[in-house]
Amino acid sequence: MHRLKEKKLFLLDMDGTLYLEDDLYPATIPFLNQVKANGGRYLFVTNNSSKSVTAYIEKLGRLGIPATADDFFTSTMATCVYLQENYNGKKIYASGTASFRKELAEAGFPITDKLEDDVDCLLMGNDSELTFQKLEDACILLGRGVTYLATNPDWVCPTSYGYVPDCGCVCEMLWRATGRKPYFIGKPEPAMVQLAMKKWGYTPEETVVIGDRIYTDIACGVNAGTDTVLVFSGETTREVWEQSDIKPTYALDSIEDVYNAIK
Repeated sequence: MHRLKEKKLFLLDMDGTLYLEDDLYPATIPFLNQVKANGGRYLFVTNNSSKSVTAYIEKLGRLGIPATADDFFTSTMATCVYLQENYNGKKIYASGTASFRKELAEAGFPITDKLEDDVDCLLMGNDSELTFQKLEDACILLGRGVTYLATNPDWVCPTSYGYVPDCGCVCEMLWRATGRKPYFIGKPEPAMVQLAMKKWGYTPEETVVIGDRIYTDIACGVNAGTDTVLVFSGETTREVWEQSDIKPTYALDSIEDVYNAIK
């Protein structure tokens, strides 16, 4: 545990780790302040593509956490990097929220949410505005053989009353219907962590990934070669952790325990 106090870059999942919906965990702000007091930096790294960075800044502000765009690295941002490096096709059907499509369009990609003849890529995001029409469009496009991408493989999003389906859940449903699976861009792929370390000039030894999902947050850190902290304040239970082949460096009850470790 003493190694946590020596870390300089803290890559933080948000929902289920720092807060649950609109309820901030009591130790979150003391933890963030302690990271800075120790001479470190934190970044909010999330697979949730349903909200823009602006929306996250506003939400954290309401919870009492001041933040700027430089404090974030989201799966939508990682998707933009991937598309810039790997996709030179035509129009992209973006199945996601209005803010998801807007963020992609502002990054310069030809985005639509209509079934058009020149679409040659289906991009799935976490879609809190999902309709059956979008599912039907996706099935038609997958039947045409278009490129198939998705922002993240998370099965569920935590809420105050339990869980709701996330992007991975919808992709599983489409696989059952069409036999096709997407290439997932966000966590657990190591790119998000690697890009964050590169951008801010930190090494894997100086970095730690903290999150509540063992198969995305923790797997991402493991794949990127960093230490990891699994917290049991969100999706993953101790029973799941014990049975998983993916093991975090540390497994703690909540962000409060991480705060106590770095104090």
